[in-house]
Amino acid sequence: MRMCVGCGEMKPKSELVRVVKTTEGEIKLDKTGKLNGRGAYICREEKCLLAAQKAKRFEKAFSSAVPEAELEKIAEELK
Repeated sequence: MRMCVGCGEMKPKSELVRVVKTTEGEIKLDKTGKLNGRGAYICREEKCLLAAQKAKRFEKAFSSAVPEAELEKIAEELK
């Protein structure tokens, strides 16, 4: 079980998508769930991504600023 950073619900890992901050500092959508780096999980729904952006939960999870362009790219990949 993992917690969505957007809605805060606990769900099975298979129902969530992992967003990872790689060792190089890039923020990527990890569809395989196996990339190296710090991960945060989010539902596949746009409302969860918007809630996470608004509350700056990715910044908290990764302990660093996340560029808006990276979050827009993740939103496009989720669609």
